[in-house]
Amino acid sequence: MRKVYLDSAATTQMRPEVIEEMTKVMTEVYGNPSSTHSYGREAKSLIETARKNVAKVLNVSAAEIIFTSGGTEADNLAIISCVRDLGVTRIISTPIEHHAVLYAIDQACEKHGATKVHVRLKECGTPDEEHLEELLKESDEKTLVSLMHVNNEIGNKIDIKSIAKLCKQYNALFHSDCVQSIGHYELDFSEIPVDFTAVSAHKFHGPKGVGFAFVRKGSGLQALIVGGSQERGVRAGTESVHNIVGLDKSLQMAYDNLEEERSYVLELKNYFKDQLISNVPGIKFNGNCSKDDKSTFTLLNVCLPIPADKAAMLLFTLDLKGIACSKGSACQSGAQKGSHVLTNVLKGEDLNKPSLRFSFSIYNTKEELDYVINVLKEYIEQFSTATV
Repeated sequence: MRKVYLDSAATTQMRPEVIEEMTKVMTEVYGNPSSTHSYGREAKSLIETARKNVAKVLNVSAAEIIFTSGGTEADNLAIISCVRDLGVTRIISTPIEHHAVLYAIDQACEKHGATKVHVRLKECGTPDEEHLEELLKESDEKTLVSLMHVNNEIGNKIDIKSIAKLCKQYNALFHSDCVQSIGHYELDFSEIPVDFTAVSAHKFHGPKGVGFAFVRKGSGLQALIVGGSQERGVRAGTESVHNIVGLDKSLQMAYDNLEEERSYVLELKNYFKDQLISNVPGIKFNGNCSKDDKSTFTLLNVCLPIPADKAAMLLFTLDLKGIACSKGSACQSGAQKGSHVLTNVLKGEDLNKPSLRFSFSIYNTKEELDYVINVLKEYIEQFSTATV
């Protein structure tokens, strides 16, 4: 059976060079980085080199990079500590953030008394910046704004620099989940006044179980995980040296090859979109996918012209054909509950039609996409008389 992986927004295939680098560290550098002997010092040196390399990519200081277990922990760290420790009483966000953000906001409100307000969404699902400014103007409460840079389901991009400056203008803190963007886009945080971000290595061909938080110097953010003085006291626990080295290697390779690889993946996305339009009458695309500057090049969210009651076997059929993609968010794959993002973005009859997220990487080919198109076409043609 042919196998085609089109779920890279969920997780990516690790680069062989990253695996090689991590294997070397696991074999040769096994000391605890908090130990003062030579084994520990060697491990500590690798972590600090990685920290400096990551900081250089974002044009920030090494002291502002805190290694975590991934994006979820980094999101929780920023949101909960802002309310618990920094005096934030009001959080402005949207209902289409990643659950790591939504649930952290809920916990901050329930346990620490903050209130949440949602920014109005435009028709395509992008936060309305004018409404955000209205919300910032209307209250003197200490406010945290949390808006993801690239939406993980529909691929919409916000103007992160403009929103960061708007937050700064109204003395609000700004947190942005950058899990789907760092490793794919250049971000200079010396020019973008964001206060906190979350990043996960497995989204850019690195290992799972490691990421980092960018924490603006002087913010006062406090630890969620306590028990040691690691990561400058902001994240206790013995650092996963091989994973941090893998993060560093994968991030460096992502930016060393950024233009070439981005061009290749964007070509795949556009080819797939064009072939869908040509072969599947009535196909629609969710989000801002028609505008390259407002949508990520890595994914395409497709609304298929099939009634919901005829589509129950769609993902199962694709899986049987060796095709991996996602119904809604990858973090909810396997659950039958509808996508909270699409529920808030789609309207009318499109809410009752199946939507699939296809996400691409450097390891995909046009031949694979042709195969997927043929499988989709054959499946949808069964219900041609039921299409609207």
